[in-house]
Amino acid sequence: MEPTDPRQDTAARLLRLLGLLQSRPEWVGTELAGRLGVTTRTVRRDIDRLRGLDYVIDSTRGAAGGYRLRAGRTLPPLALDDDEAVAVAAGLVTSALGSITGIEDRSMRALVKLERMLPARLRRRLSSVVNATETVPRHATPRVDPSVVATLALCCAEREVATFEYRDRAGRTSGRRTEPHSLVTLEGLWYLVGFDVDRAGWRTYRVDRIGEPSSTRHRFAPRDLPAADPAEYLVRSLARAPYRYTAVLRIGMSAAAVRAGLFRPLPGHVTEDGPAGCTVRLSAETPELVAQYVASIAALGAELDLDAPEAVRSRVRAVGALLRSV
Repeated sequence: MEPTDPRQDTAARLLRLLGLLQSRPEWVGTELAGRLGVTTRTVRRDIDRLRGLDYVIDSTRGAAGGYRLRAGRTLPPLALDDDEAVAVAAGLVTSALGSITGIEDRSMRALVKLERMLPARLRRRLSSVVNATETVPRHATPRVDPSVVATLALCCAEREVATFEYRDRAGRTSGRRTEPHSLVTLEGLWYLVGFDVDRAGWRTYRVDRIGEPSSTRHRFAPRDLPAADPAEYLVRSLARAPYRYTAVLRIGMSAAAVRAGLFRPLPGHVTEDGPAGCTVRLSAETPELVAQYVASIAALGAELDLDAPEAVRSRVRAVGALLRSV
């Protein structure tokens, strides 16, 4: 048997250590030693080697001393396993027609670099993903700055308070200080879900209206989100937001049947009125948009009663007349 090159053992262990550090925010030294099958002294030496390669790793001393990988000034190598590499490549393919400004060119350049690094077995997997993937572009969707998304995503991951300028629907701008929780996409738009520190409450922010985000470097303890997950909270918040035009529909169909029959989430709140009925409150900035959703509900075929401003009712009548002429 040929002797093992100790340099190869060290390199393989460094890659495993790097993968562990990238997999979660913080590790205790003894945990890392156990995972790697080495002593804590070896872990400390390997951490120093990674620091020499421009990885920024914070450490705390003592028996329960830990390590935390954080962002640095340069972009060091990134360790990915097979499934992670294919997932990243698939994300680059689908984002080429996304809603981030300039993402098409950046995504394809990154995809070319990644593909060159992949072993043959993964290139075949990536090829099958690319050939089977299509994305429908949303030309009217507001674009967002990738640096804004990256900054907010990092603050979410690192649990650091973020500050930014926010422009509301009326065009008014105000400074915000927020504990960011998650980034969510809905109907092609990016949203930030977070706890507004100054207003002492949970908020949703359109990312295309966020300017000059930055981290305060102040970490916060995560709060319990008042919903099962960020997506549910976002949909519920948008449904209850006060827009210019509101319509209330009483429908002879259960709430579950209404939700199941629609191809996209409603910009409104649905409440049960018994096993065979529900009430839907719709709200939007234009009567045309409200009328579109009323028409989609009417297409379900249930009896309904509409309570809405005349601007909405007239638009609904016009849509109905056009449909009858088909």
